[in-house]
Amino acid sequence: MSGLTGGRDVFEYAVLRVVPRVERGESINAGVVLYCRARSFVAARIHLDEDRLRALDPGVDVEGVRAALHAVECVCRGGDVAGQAAGEDAGRRFRWLVAPRSTVVQPGPVHTGLTADPEAEAERLLDVLVR
Repeated sequence: MSGLTGGRDVFEYAVLRVVPRVERGESINAGVVLYCRARSFVAARIHLDEDRLRALDPGVDVEGVRAALHAVECVCRGGDVAGQAAGEDAGRRFRWLVAPRSTVVQPGPVHTGLTADPEAEAERLLDVLVR
């Protein structure tokens, strides 16, 4: 099978959006979550543009948003820092993170691709979709 993909593995990703006022539906992209089953890899890359966020809502709780984004990173890392998801495998943690929710930090739709380097792909997606 790897001959068909040129040594690349399938990955899935979702953009993390910050929606400071859920009732308005306005958002900014603040990160990506990437999962590669073949490598048991799940990671989040975060970049919060506070000026853009405050343009949507001058009264936004920036520290609360940062804490929510940090929690996503912790769930991706697994282990004790992952809280209730500590014992779950990478795939279950990813599925939990990309489940639709109506909170300030929301995942976008899940997309797929092929990569030889999930770590580098996460950085590339952060640059292309968030920064």
